[in-house]
Amino acid sequence: MKTRFALGCAMTLAFVTQPGTAFAQAAQDTASAPEEASEGVGEIIVTAQRRKEKLQDVAVSATAFDASALADKAVTNLADLQNASPALSISDGGITQSINIRGIGLASNSPSVTAGVATYVDGLFQPPIVQANSFYDLASVEVLRGPQGTLVGSNSTGGAIFINTQNPLLDEGLGGYAMFGGGNYNSVQSEAAVNLPVSDTFGLRAAGFYRNRDSFYTSVGPVGNDAGKLREGGGRLTAMWKPGSFQAVAKVSFNDRDTGGYAYRPILGTPYDVFRVGDIRTISFDTPIANRERSFQASLELRQELASGITLRSVTGYQNKRINALNDVDASAGPGGIAEDYFAGEKVYTQEINIISPTEGRFDWILGGYFQRNDIAIRILQDQQGFPTDIIGGNQRTTTGLFAQGNYEIVPGLEAQLGARYSTYKATGYGDVTIGAGIPGFPPGGLAVASLAGSHKDSLATGKFALNWKVDADNLLYALVARGYKPGGFNSPTSNFDPERVISYEAGWKSAFLRNRIRTQISAFYNKYANFQFNVVEPSTGFAGVENISTVEIKGVEAQVQGRFGGFGFDANVAFVDSDLASVTFVNSRQLGGANLGPQCPAGTPSAPPFCFDYAPFIQTTGGGPKSPNRKLLSNTSML
Repeated sequence: MKTRFALGCAMTLAFVTQPGTAFAQAAQDTASAPEEASEGVGEIIVTAQRRKEKLQDVAVSATAFDASALADKAVTNLADLQNASPALSISDGGITQSINIRGIGLASNSPSVTAGVATYVDGLFQPPIVQANSFYDLASVEVLRGPQGTLVGSNSTGGAIFINTQNPLLDEGLGGYAMFGGGNYNSVQSEAAVNLPVSDTFGLRAAGFYRNRDSFYTSVGPVGNDAGKLREGGGRLTAMWKPGSFQAVAKVSFNDRDTGGYAYRPILGTPYDVFRVGDIRTISFDTPIANRERSFQASLELRQELASGITLRSVTGYQNKRINALNDVDASAGPGGIAEDYFAGEKVYTQEINIISPTEGRFDWILGGYFQRNDIAIRILQDQQGFPTDIIGGNQRTTTGLFAQGNYEIVPGLEAQLGARYSTYKATGYGDVTIGAGIPGFPPGGLAVASLAGSHKDSLATGKFALNWKVDADNLLYALVARGYKPGGFNSPTSNFDPERVISYEAGWKSAFLRNRIRTQISAFYNKYANFQFNVVEPSTGFAGVENISTVEIKGVEAQVQGRFGGFGFDANVAFVDSDLASVTFVNSRQLGGANLGPQCPAGTPSAPPFCFDYAPFIQTTGGGPKSPNRKLLSNTSML
């Protein structure tokens, strides 16, 4: 079955009273736009390809914003980006942020599943948990659409997002800013930053924020809760040393976010649906609700430019992200409800090395190596009327990559680009699902009814070939074919899923008109996926898992425009996507009510949750359909 829909349309109007542009450079430490362009759209500089480049000259579908553009569009967190970038959708999956570009990304809370859209903060790959943090003191955000299998690697079948925080500004002297605000629901917001250049070669920058807001929901008990509130704060300290051709940037940041728990209501059609009360903003829980997310990140970037013009770059990082939550699984005060104590933690260690050539001459190149290790731990303690079910386990992942990309000017204006990457992935898991811990008649630690253990290993070569034709100073045409992949994994010792692979074909045109007062970017793409990873209830454990769909085809067009006429500016974007999926057989979990039912019962054994459950009556097969998680026209208009 085929479905067509428009995905991601946004428009912004801006009026300014001072000369300049609302679309200034997106990267820090970049020179201002040329004086003759001051009446038109300013240059946007991106760094996603490891060197500073003008966005209009990069042969890739991308949207980029500097700090002022983010403020103009009211982008205060990751989810807000979907209102400003075409073909991007971000939804709150509870434990994770489900980020999808062109309909591809992540739609699972399983710790065994990797993301399909790679998100980076200051060059560090971000795990999918604890990504709802507020933005503050940013330098730029870059959204790249389509597989980025060369420079990003194994987690970018949909695309990549690069978030860059502000560095110390050595040539601007002592300075900073502070912002305060308030509103209804007792909302209080504050943000501040201080720039401190200690010398001509060394500087510090400190930034922080705090946000406080009451819940939009009314809790009617019987257990009072404050689900949906927001208490969030964070800070960042950056030190930069730049003596001559060497640069070192060290950053340490933390974030603490308390939402009071997830504000939700019983699923329609489930047994608990009859216990709904009030309107959509009325919640009724019979157990305490809470949710707190904390993160710590440290990074060190080193750059050395050699006399030959070659740059050596190293990025080292460490992250520690944690979630503690109390959940009322049935979302109601109905009898037989399930209370849940949830913990998830992930530590990430990363190292990337780059060797970057200068861009003078007909040939330039980038070489690199990458290492990443993820240590994941989960602890889920559920209680249903005094009967416990415990899910305790975790896994460790190791990802490596070697990559190279070269650009060669065949004739003046015509460039060939070739990139290749070899990635490896290894994951091992441990843990069990146990029931009855502490109850007479059960083993002291509970009876193990399902295993979370397993292992998986895969590797694949990915890459890109492109032809880029700079027709003249105002027009760029490009065509490319790229290959990307997303690692496989395991649901249990007896259930594995295969890597997801994609071949993408894309053509685009970037142009400028009326002496740079209008700029446009248009692209068309066709993606064919093999072994597409689809989130399901895995019967062998009774919890979230993954199965593969044989083929998925996604094609579409995207268009963006920016304009500047003196003090008036505007921008708009739109995407149209057509997807075609093969049929898939899965457990319809919406009919199960969210309860822990246990693993699949042996043949001939009746259901006896939580010991086991017969999922056969709830298995259905679809005839295919759209895979994008967002099938609506999004719009945004603002005026300064």
